[in-house]
Amino acid sequence: MILNLDKNFQPIASENQIEFQSFIFSGGEPHIKISNNFDVNLTVTITHRINSFNDLGLLLLAVDALRRMNVKTIQAFIPYFPAARQDRLMIPGEPLSVKVYADIINNLNLDKVIVFDPHSEVTPALLNNVEVMYNYDFIKKVIENIGSSAKLISPDGGALKKIYKVSEYLGGIEVVECSKSRDVKTGKLSGFKVYNDDLQGADCLIVDDICDGGGTFIGLAEALKSKNAGKLYLAVSHGIFSKGFAEMNAIFEKVYTTNSFNDFEEEKVEVIKIEY
Repeated sequence: MILNLDKNFQPIASENQIEFQSFIFSGGEPHIKISNNFDVNLTVTITHRINSFNDLGLLLLAVDALRRMNVKTIQAFIPYFPAARQDRLMIPGEPLSVKVYADIINNLNLDKVIVFDPHSEVTPALLNNVEVMYNYDFIKKVIENIGSSAKLISPDGGALKKIYKVSEYLGGIEVVECSKSRDVKTGKLSGFKVYNDDLQGADCLIVDDICDGGGTFIGLAEALKSKNAGKLYLAVSHGIFSKGFAEMNAIFEKVYTTNSFNDFEEEKVEVIKIEY
């Protein structure tokens, strides 16, 4: 049985969807009423995109309601795990936010927690009964669209391990390593480097897990062009795009993302829906 808390996000093909009603009280609290017209002895998988504390709250309430209905086996599919980027302490006074969210989820005692392309190995290490859904098929579909002659671009050291696994899955597509510098106090980016002297006009696909404001990819695109890159493409598993698309549309032939965080309608953005 499937409980899709976001009715626009349905990653698991199934006719066995549980009906429910949800709303926000005038005080700001989420609420849910789940229909009881299903067999509580069956496994229930909850899917939800968590973009706020209220989204998290709705998930928590749904699990509690199912428990009170005597559902024994409950799973959750959380494609974009919240606060995954805050997975280390950089300066005093900051929280280890990803652990806060993981502790809350672990307290639900779910039988399985499925996450899509987590930011680092910290998230799955913190979660109990976790199953990681990798970005391999997503990038495969992107490559099928743009052509297998494109080079895979790793934007920084953090993405390097994952991108080589993607390359292996795709049969050994060439990887170009890059790096950048970030001021941990201000977040300002600088010093973009491409470790290839001449890209000889080759098309390049930058692959990463998250695009927020896009500063990393805009800066890297300039560095790639200085090394004679051809057409530039961007593929990010979780598209937040907090600063819109104007700058990226001027640089990239196309931006590829999934519907893990939101839905987008933009001429040069292609959303590849997650299918579990």
